[in-house]
Amino acid sequence: MRILHILDHSIPLHSGYTFRTRAILEQQRALGFETFHITSAKHKASDVLVEEVDGLRFFRTPQPTGWYADLPLFRQFAVVDGLAKRLGEVVEEIRPDILHAHSPALNGLAALRVAQWYSLPVVYECRAFWEDAAVDHGTSREGGLRYRATRALETYVFRRAGAVTTICEGLRREIIGRGISPEKVTVIPNAVDLSRFQYDCSPDESLRQELGLEGKIVLGFIGSFYAYEGLPLLLSALPRILETKPDVRVLLVGGGPQESIVKRTAEQLGVRQQVIFVGRVSHDKVQRYYDQVDIFVYPRYSMRLTELVTPLKPLEAMAQGRLVLASDVGGHRELIRDNETGWLFRSGDIDDLAQKVLSILDRPESWQPLRETARHFVENERQWKQSVAAYQQVYGQALKAH
Repeated sequence: MRILHILDHSIPLHSGYTFRTRAILEQQRALGFETFHITSAKHKASDVLVEEVDGLRFFRTPQPTGWYADLPLFRQFAVVDGLAKRLGEVVEEIRPDILHAHSPALNGLAALRVAQWYSLPVVYECRAFWEDAAVDHGTSREGGLRYRATRALETYVFRRAGAVTTICEGLRREIIGRGISPEKVTVIPNAVDLSRFQYDCSPDESLRQELGLEGKIVLGFIGSFYAYEGLPLLLSALPRILETKPDVRVLLVGGGPQESIVKRTAEQLGVRQQVIFVGRVSHDKVQRYYDQVDIFVYPRYSMRLTELVTPLKPLEAMAQGRLVLASDVGGHRELIRDNETGWLFRSGDIDDLAQKVLSILDRPESWQPLRETARHFVENERQWKQSVAAYQQVYGQALKAH
């Protein structure tokens, strides 16, 4: 079966979106599918029409041109028009059996248009509600015109696609709540490739010395610094933790829109010397920083996005035998069983976060059993091979509906 994946962006860019895509493509190929891949004009990292990355061939869509291409609202339609045109060219060349469009809804709209031209079935994959992400990024207002328009467009795609997939139960419930048949919506959860992660490794002592972490207890976060991640909450809890455990340090690896705010928070709280900002690290070196951390902390605030969507980073930490403490938002509760595979604290509660950290540090005898339970959960329920196998049934459903 020949599957044409329609994507917002892809590797070589690094994001949770591109890593999930790569894992899906690799596993589908291992299952015997022929996969082909096209990105929209929102992938701005390439100016060629065809590009090979890590053994995967990507068709690229040129940037839209014309008087309307730079106008905020009209640009979205220009992206759809350009993608549909390029997608038609690719369909003519490769003759796929199925169009598999991935979030955002713009990709689904282009796929539906081209599917009519060539009488092809469409599978649409919702990875998050982009209107909620836009609210967090400050580019949209919940309930505003742009928010409602984005939501309506995606609901339109849900209704007309032959099958719908999503990444977690929270999103599935929301999609069904829009009037979509439950039988039409399949969860293909985020997962990990265990071969890419080392389990329970000792820290690199030279790096530990370089970071000033010798003899320290390390709380860590590796990822993008978005507002919803709640990193200022972690720093606000740090003075209370230091009163009892002065050897605790916080290691922050990554960057993003909130980086300056997070650094300013550390200065204002007087904990700048206890917080190590590493910046962004290349993917091939990130394992060395994972190995430095005793407890990974994911203090996400409660909002629609975090209540509905499961993150990938806690799974990666659990796969490596790292301890995980996270806020009790819905997305985390789908991944973490409190006191079994990790710990949960009340979202937004600085005191509860500080107390949970101190309680964990006072019970080191509980660490190893929990590490092993978390690793077994990933091995048995959250490997990409298991997740991606479910696409076989989804594609069959889409072909039957078509």
